[in-house]
Amino acid sequence: MKLRWGLALVGVLGALLVPAAPASAASAPVIRCVFTPTPSNPAARPVVRPLPFASTRGAVDVTFRFNYGPVTVRLNRAGAAPCAVHNMVSLILQRFYDRSQCWRLSNSSRLGVLQCGDIYEVEKGGPGYKFPDEVTGAETYPRGTVAMGNQGPGTNGSEFFIVHSFANIPANYSVLGTVVRGMSAIDHMVADGIIPTDPNGPLDGAPAHPVKIQRATLGW
Repeated sequence: MKLRWGLALVGVLGALLVPAAPASAASAPVIRCVFTPTPSNPAARPVVRPLPFASTRGAVDVTFRFNYGPVTVRLNRAGAAPCAVHNMVSLILQRFYDRSQCWRLSNSSRLGVLQCGDIYEVEKGGPGYKFPDEVTGAETYPRGTVAMGNQGPGTNGSEFFIVHSFANIPANYSVLGTVVRGMSAIDHMVADGIIPTDPNGPLDGAPAHPVKIQRATLGW
């Protein structure tokens, strides 16, 4: 047990060593992050909290290998949400998302997203900690956007969503980056349909065909 946690910590430290492309924005190279334990909502899988600081330079690519095919996301460290990016890289290095299921798919006129990162079911099964929102109030969520999901202000953890059409929602969700490869796999998930669940309406519920993240890795 001690060895596994030790290796996990080494992986988190490695997140800070991933090469990053030069950033265009002039900013401090590192900022502090606050990751607060949630004893009433313990970790669904053993993970350590990320280190309390994040790079604000460049970008890092991550690939979610779904049962529908790979989807690569370019996470923007130089954007408004560097702590959220740092957190996702940490969780990927600790294999938190591997062998998990995406429990929610929506395709309404208001919201067209795939929601992942909940280990047990919709909005249940996080990493055992939370961290603040990183939003400017000017966020928009067009097709291909990847953003943090939450259950209210300051409740970010492991949940995230990928916009497959558009999301007409308030600017309350930290934007991580953009899909750069594999949107066709998301479109295939949507085409396979939705099992509606109350009270979200007929176009919001579980994917009709289970959507699973087989593995998440850095790079392509």
